This record gives sequence, structure tokens and C-alpha cells, in this order.
Amino acid sequence: MKVLVVGSGGREHAICMKIEESSKVSKLYCAPGNGGIAQIAQCVDIKAEDLDKIVEFSVYSGIDLVVVGPEAPLVAGLVDKLNEKGIKAFGPTKRGALFEGSKSFSKDFMEKYSIPTAKYKVYTNSQKAIEELNSFQTPIVVKADGLAAGKGVLICETIEEAEEAIKNIMDEKQFGNAGNRIVIEEFLRGTEASLLCFVDGKNIIPMESARDYKKAFDGDKGLNTGGMGCFSPNPIFTEELKKYIKEHILDKTLKGFISEKIDFKGVLFIGLMVENNEAKVLEYNTRFGDPETEVVLPRLKSDLVDIMLKCIEGNLREEDLKWKEEKCVTVVLASGGYPENYEKGKEITGLDKVDEDIIVFHGGTRLSEGKVLTDGGRVLAVTALGRTLEEARYKVYNNINKIKFDKIQYRKDIARI
Repeated sequence: MKVLVVGSGGREHAICMKIEESSKVSKLYCAPGNGGIAQIAQCVDIKAEDLDKIVEFSVYSGIDLVVVGPEAPLVAGLVDKLNEKGIKAFGPTKRGALFEGSKSFSKDFMEKYSIPTAKYKVYTNSQKAIEELNSFQTPIVVKADGLAAGKGVLICETIEEAEEAIKNIMDEKQFGNAGNRIVIEEFLRGTEASLLCFVDGKNIIPMESARDYKKAFDGDKGLNTGGMGCFSPNPIFTEELKKYIKEHILDKTLKGFISEKIDFKGVLFIGLMVENNEAKVLEYNTRFGDPETEVVLPRLKSDLVDIMLKCIEGNLREEDLKWKEEKCVTVVLASGGYPENYEKGKEITGLDKVDEDIIVFHGGTRLSEGKVLTDGGRVLAVTALGRTLEEARYKVYNNINKIKFDKIQYRKDIARI
């Protein structure tokens, strides 16, 4: 079968690598892809947000399955458009993608179905939001309601910081129209954890657990990013916690989907805050996480295409997911200045020097005259499997030293637990 993956980041590189392993696949395309993906798939010069061109290409090329990586085309309704043309697509429809497209929609859903989450209020007027800040204890979390490329969540230590955040998001349009509405919520304490789940409309089946690192610098300092590293499995997921999550979060979420007649098929990514073997939902995302995908998929033994087709057909079973015992660690190499201002076009060297068992997922790269150049904030995700987390971690950092580009920036404390 012919498969098209939509997207251009490290997540899509990891998805492509896993799909390419499938005996079901005769031809793999990626739109638009990147410098690493180009080595295993035919890259097509179509932007992920150009829905009409993706549909047109899929029809013309006889694509059997489209896998949508990023959130923006999901929220815009790419799966709906593909389904109208009779093309199978892995990912939720526009209505399902609203769980990521609108934080207020998600929070209202959680409240309606008694899913544990932080207390919150939704605002469409900046002045009213500022006036009511004193009803929240500091730190205060201020979120742009819409999509903001993983950067729309601000943790404010003081009322003054929260005021400034509200003005920047709502009045100065720091995140564009994503900030027309905001969610203000209580700050949850505990340990952050990520849980990716396959959903087939009738079942929510968790993948192996992971923990990512959102802050730019060591010791969880600096601004929030799209993710600077990750490891799997996350030891915080005890049997007791898994049972709690199933009963209080997964089962209630599924009940809500069914009650609201939301035929959700694809990946549901649940961000959690865990304390005392109980969890609260920080957010829902409606696609594979990045960099969680880079540590979860290398541990997957099963055929990913088979799983995706079963999700679409509505007959996925827990036993369809088989996992490796090995642990996995990934560390993101970013452009200097990320997540704020950074330069592109820096030559990357040393990729041919890394050990054979190291996987380097390309995030923001492009090929030019035989050279690999930086082309984004998060450039590479250096990944390794190991019998222990310590072994995987050692392999990753030992090989990072071989990779060079101007103003390279990365955290040195990933998976140090």
C-alpha cells in the first residue's frame, strides 16, 4: 500500500521510520518532510497546512493511508476532507481535534465528565481576567485557548507577571488569534508525565509511558518549549497509578466521547500531573507528542501500520500492542536562542560519526547541495535504546559530542532521575 505522512518534524521522522518497517507498505511519501525523512521516504513539497493540495496529491497518487502528524491540519479538518474522497486517514476529525484546538472546550469537557483537572476560568475580555486574578493563588497558569505551537502556556509567579501575560496574549496578540480567549487555572504541583493512547472509537489503549522536559534549560529553567528531551518508560507509572488513570481519566474520557457522539480515532495524548499515585489532566492533545514519539515508537515491536488500520476500522485490541523491554532516551539539539529568536541555515556535521545503534531523528533540517542544514528551533533528537535508562542516557550524550553546528543548545540533565 501507498502511505503519506503529513508533517516535517522529529515526530514525523519517527513515524516514517516505523511505517517504513511495515511489510504492508510499498511506497512511503512525506509532505513536506525534512533532511532526515528524505533518506527513507519521498518528500513532497506541500506544506502540512495546505489541505487542498494534500487531498489533491493523495487522490492523484492513489494513496491508501494518510497519517497526519501535526495538530494544525487536524484542527483545520484534513481528516474530514480525506474521508470525503474515500481515503483512509489516521487522526481525529475536526470535531475530535477540538480537544487540542480549544483548551476551554477540553476543560469544559473534563468538568462535565468529572475528569480530574486543575480549577479554571475562561475569559474573552482581558480587563475582566486581570480584575479576577486575585481569586487565584500564585503561581498562576495562563493559557492561550487556541494552537500556539506548544508555547501558549505561561506559568506566572506573581500577579504582575500574570497581568503582563494576559495583556501579551489577548491585547498584543503574542500568539495571534489563539489568544482571543484564554484559560486561567490553578498551578498543579507534582511530577509531569505523558501518556499516549491509541483510540479506535470504542477503546482507549495506552502506549508505553514517557516523561518529557518542557523547559529550555537544565534544572527546568527558562521558557517553555515544544520539548527538549524525553525518556520511556516513566517509572512514576506504578500499577496503582495505571489503575487510577484508567478508572478516573481513560474510562471517563471514553464515556464522554460516546455521550457526545465524538467518533475519535487516532492518538489521544494526555499530559498529566502526578502526585501521591493520583493524576490530574493538564491537557489533551490529539496526535503523537513530540518528543514523546521519539522514545515510544522505537520501543514498539508491533507493526504500526497494522495498528493504525485497526484504529480506523474500530477493532484494535490491547494484545495488538507489543513492546520491547529496552528503555529509550532522546535529547533534542536546538538552535541557539530557541524558543525565542534563532538563526537557520547552519551546517550540521558529525552525523556520519555516530554509533550504529544511535537513531538521529531530524526535526528542523533541510538538505542543500549535499549538506544537512539547520531549518528550525528543534533541530535533531538524538535517541538510543538501552537495557537501563542509564545505559541509554550514556549512549545519547556520548554521541551528542560528535555532532556539531554553530550555537548548538541542549539540556544535559535529560533522564537523570
